[in-house]
Amino acid sequence: MNEQQIYYSIALTRMTGFNFQTALILYQQLGDGQAVYEHRNDIRDLLPDCSPRLVEALKHWDEALGRAAQEMEFISKNNIQVLCHGDEHYPTRLMDCADAPIVLYYMGKDCLNQQRVINMVGTRRCTTYGQDLVRRFVADLHQLCPQVLIVSGLAYGIDICAHRHALSCGFDTVGVLAHGLDELYPPSHRDTAKRMLTQGGLLTEYMSETRADKVNFVRRNRIVAGASDATILVESAAKGGGLITARIAQDYGRAVFAFPGAVGVATSEGCNNLIRDNGAALITSAEDFANAMGWMDEALLAQAKSEGIERSLFPELNEEEQAVVQVLDQKGDLQQNMLAVKTNIPIGRLTAILFQLEMKGVVKPLAGGNYHLLK
Repeated sequence: MNEQQIYYSIALTRMTGFNFQTALILYQQLGDGQAVYEHRNDIRDLLPDCSPRLVEALKHWDEALGRAAQEMEFISKNNIQVLCHGDEHYPTRLMDCADAPIVLYYMGKDCLNQQRVINMVGTRRCTTYGQDLVRRFVADLHQLCPQVLIVSGLAYGIDICAHRHALSCGFDTVGVLAHGLDELYPPSHRDTAKRMLTQGGLLTEYMSETRADKVNFVRRNRIVAGASDATILVESAAKGGGLITARIAQDYGRAVFAFPGAVGVATSEGCNNLIRDNGAALITSAEDFANAMGWMDEALLAQAKSEGIERSLFPELNEEEQAVVQVLDQKGDLQQNMLAVKTNIPIGRLTAILFQLEMKGVVKPLAGGNYHLLK
């Protein structure tokens, strides 16, 4: 996407505010922010369902374009990547979400689309129990599956524990911020954030000069959930941001896991309730998690290859089976409905194809209804 298209796409985010789904529909239907601008006076002809309020708002771009120009200057000076929806480096998992941001701002290494991505979330008032769970889980996961991106929110408590232990174990880790990239909240995490720029990065949908308001933390949770294959809740009170992330992940059809805690302990109440209500699968270790996600097979395969044992080539596949394999290879783990869209194969037929591929040892069903290509 060229600079002009980026400029208008940034402006479009100002025009539509936080009506995420409407903004994304406009963007996708017309192709980019510049196209929306060019059709600002005939939007209703192209999208009859646009509200009168939005139709009128889209006729007045002066303030939004001025603010976008200011942001383009900030981006250029600070070596920030602008990731527009549909771009190669935009998080591919997030693109499947109906309320995904049109524009993301990113600083760091190119790691947002690793083969495996998880997020770890929980209370800001974590206990020693929670800290130990994070430390042990991350260290053990690195032994089982060394190529995993760990996402969190760089907040106090479980978030910062996840980032720091990921760094110490050699994982890439990305912090999703609730403000622009011109500041860092909380300031006490600045040293960790600096390390993450070379071993992960910082991601946000917010322009510079955006304050870390409470509502922004809630909104950013959808990015944490949507950019990941699975959400892991470590400790949570009966109400909290981690539970919001878990609910959003469920809505997106992603796998959700939680560590149980002692009955009656406030910081475990949210996790225990979520497990009780079948909102999350119970795990007690990294091995539990890797088994549930179907990642242990991949880990064992990698170990076999390191010992000089090569896996035989895939069995012969027909044209439809090859189409499914190609999509999974390009896009990563997908749910059956998304596979149907990407391959243009009807659901009924796709079910039979996936079964055959599973029998041939080519794909594996995972928690959350996803299918994983066994490479």
